[in-house]
Amino acid sequence: MIRKIYLLLFIFSITSGVALAQQSLDIHFNGLGFLDNREYKAFVPRSHTYSGTRTAIDLGLSLDSVNHFIVGANALHEFGARSFFRKVDPVAYYSYTGKNWLFNAGMFPREGLLSNYPRALLNDTLRYYRPNVQGLLTRYSNEHFTETAWLDWVSRQTTTDREQFLFGFAGKYRPVVNGPFYISHYFMLMHDAGAEVLLPNDHIGDNGGGQIRLGLDLSHKTMFDSLTVEAGGMMSFERVRGVDGARTPKGFVASAYLSYKRFALYDEFYSGEGSKVIYGDSYYQKPTYNRLDVIYTPFLFKNIKGQFIFSFHFSPGYNNDNQQAFRVTYDLGRKVLARFR
Repeated sequence: MIRKIYLLLFIFSITSGVALAQQSLDIHFNGLGFLDNREYKAFVPRSHTYSGTRTAIDLGLSLDSVNHFIVGANALHEFGARSFFRKVDPVAYYSYTGKNWLFNAGMFPREGLLSNYPRALLNDTLRYYRPNVQGLLTRYSNEHFTETAWLDWVSRQTTTDREQFLFGFAGKYRPVVNGPFYISHYFMLMHDAGAEVLLPNDHIGDNGGGQIRLGLDLSHKTMFDSLTVEAGGMMSFERVRGVDGARTPKGFVASAYLSYKRFALYDEFYSGEGSKVIYGDSYYQKPTYNRLDVIYTPFLFKNIKGQFIFSFHFSPGYNNDNQQAFRVTYDLGRKVLARFR
């Protein structure tokens, strides 16, 4: 009997705490404009000009400081298209934002959560055409350690559509707070199953990869505003069940980033066995690959950033591949519309 009374008191204290907490209704508006011209001789099917603008708006209901419900939409218009919006992705999710924990469930933006993945695993066109994660994500972080695990549903199984989903985890460990040394890791895998009505010679597939990197961060310790160097290993996983065994190509990866005022350079290098990661950058199918980004940021304000990126791609037999991009991002932040109890 006493235990039941304590349990009722505990439930009452939790529910009354939520009820007494000040609730709020807010609005969030942000977007991305892009013009990305790619001159790829090594991969002609991906030699396109991508251009358009994404506009996202949502309403958020905060029950207290940690529990939030967000509903909205993220719409894409491609320049020159006859339809005003080519595609509208719904935004609808629950978010828990504690001191060390973040938990999202539903359809929520990937920007800022998974955008740090290497392009070898998750290519940069996802930012244009797949802005949301549809599933779950949780993140734990403290002053030394950050770890993120996620599940992204790509296709629901029907009589004709395949069952496909992505999952992965990524993290970083820095042994000394604000110290220069750190270790980071990234992993993702795509599970590709068949439709309800199986076709002849149809097989389940698994495709993905991972990286482990050692890093040195000398930002604000030299004449440059930012200076980081990373090196490590990469392994991909490719398998068609019932047809062949698992392939696990391996290679060496390295990168360096430096910035000074409005200028920056970013260099990526790969050497090893070619990896065919479906959601990754195609250039990593080559045994060697080097990419150099020259970045200039002419617009840098509180809520707006515009960047020109000139990219040069070097791979065996193709040393003239290049890319010119301009991106502008804007984020007005969350604005409170009303507070109530």
